[in-house]
Amino acid sequence: MFLVETGIIAKREVARDMFVISMEAPEIAASVRAGQFVNLGWSRGPLLRRPFSVYRVDGDRIEIVLKAVGEGTAQLLATSLGDRLSCLGPLGHGFGISTGPKSVALISGGLGVAPMPLAAREARSLGIRVSWIHGARSADDLCSETDGDEVVWATDDGSRGFRGTAVAAAPDTDLVLACGPNRMLAAVADRWPDALVAVETYMGCGTGVCLGCAVPLKRGGYDRACKEGPVYRAADVDWASLPSHLHYAVMP
Repeated sequence: MFLVETGIIAKREVARDMFVISMEAPEIAASVRAGQFVNLGWSRGPLLRRPFSVYRVDGDRIEIVLKAVGEGTAQLLATSLGDRLSCLGPLGHGFGISTGPKSVALISGGLGVAPMPLAAREARSLGIRVSWIHGARSADDLCSETDGDEVVWATDDGSRGFRGTAVAAAPDTDLVLACGPNRMLAAVADRWPDALVAVETYMGCGTGVCLGCAVPLKRGGYDRACKEGPVYRAADVDWASLPSHLHYAVMP
């Protein structure tokens, strides 16, 4: 875990109201794995840091993807190039992709696209064929940046690709990785119990101290999403006890 003082060096829009922010964080860039996240703080920002999955790595740079869905993310998107950030990471337990599977499906809904570029990169480095299935409400909400041997689009209104959910559009593969709203991940668990899913939950400290990110487990008890998660075996989570939708979007 590293604490890096950095500045915003680039910002771009990749879907309607969805932006990617780049920053220099060489220690994090060298060690982060797909599914891990960083906790960001900034001057005059919220009291608590905000968690974001690492989206891409380019040399010493890391990127995050976000929308202005609450006060904190709105403030972050209102920053300018050169503004300073305090970046803590990499945090959490990622997907842990390893040799064995010959094919993987990356299923993302909305902002759940966040950990998928790193997952695609790690899978390809192991010779695994990557199918990326990305879903959103409409074509304008689909992330324009994808990475895979096969890309499948899914939209609720049918404006691009498959009409319906990303889960319904996904092929069967040796390995399934998913990130998106909890109701989507519950559907993933029904179809692929052994899938690895990045759980959406509230988060405070990001380091396992505050216990604000409790994830209910089927076997009983709770895990800390920031420490033991945010990636879990889909069938291990008690989805009925998690809110199907948070009142603001949270990544991871």
